[in-house]
Amino acid sequence: MKRLSALIFAAMVALLPTMAPAGSSEATEAILPADQVATFSNRVQKDLAARGAHVAIVARMGRDPSTLPKGINYTHVAYWVYSEITDQNGGKSYGYRAYNLYQLGDDQTKSRLIQDTPADFFAGAQKLDAGIIIPDRRLQQKLLSVIASPTYSALHNANYAVLANPSNKRFQNCTEHTLDVMMAALYDTSDRSQIKANINAHFDAQEIRISGMKRTFGPLASGALSTSDHGAKIKTATFGSISRFMKEFDLAEKVYRITPEASYRF
Repeated sequence: MKRLSALIFAAMVALLPTMAPAGSSEATEAILPADQVATFSNRVQKDLAARGAHVAIVARMGRDPSTLPKGINYTHVAYWVYSEITDQNGGKSYGYRAYNLYQLGDDQTKSRLIQDTPADFFAGAQKLDAGIIIPDRRLQQKLLSVIASPTYSALHNANYAVLANPSNKRFQNCTEHTLDVMMAALYDTSDRSQIKANINAHFDAQEIRISGMKRTFGPLASGALSTSDHGAKIKTATFGSISRFMKEFDLAEKVYRITPEASYRF
């Protein structure tokens, strides 16, 4: 019994740095130097504006990349929408707002929808590296309509899991919400059952390989590590799987990556 307890404790300790938190939480202050974050976020914003993007999918690296499971490069994904912004003095300007699903800091099994600035978005980054998908023009317009409608909030499920299964409605993470909103736009529906049916039919989620011990004992370390919504295989929505889906169905105008050094095509 003592040996079993020791194994459980060791498994839980091992899980904490590699699986939780998800790197999809709202940052109260920048992890990296604030001036670097501001410069980088402005660069991403200017790049999108120069390309005429009204809405884009942007991803950040919210955890140390050495701790990420194979096949995952980014931990947080959000829609960035070109918007009219009113400052504290009532002045108006134009820029991007990030539409996020953030995991709560005080209860990692829950999430909420938050709008913030590009600098706020990258304040949660462990490394300045942005994955970007610019949808094609027709999809951009359809996404803007959904994001501006009650459907955007109605598709939010506050029950959060790091590896949420996008094929069912039990849990949700930021990437799954992004995918649900996209399916709502593509199929002109707000019906969650229909959205999940379309995901099952057309979307190939990213398989995540974790040990049986981590899968068994993960929820003991954090409820957000539950995989009870999965079968034998664990498959979740990721930036990579969304970009592959959009390329396959010719829905992306451009998929690329920006770092402080350069930009690259995926």
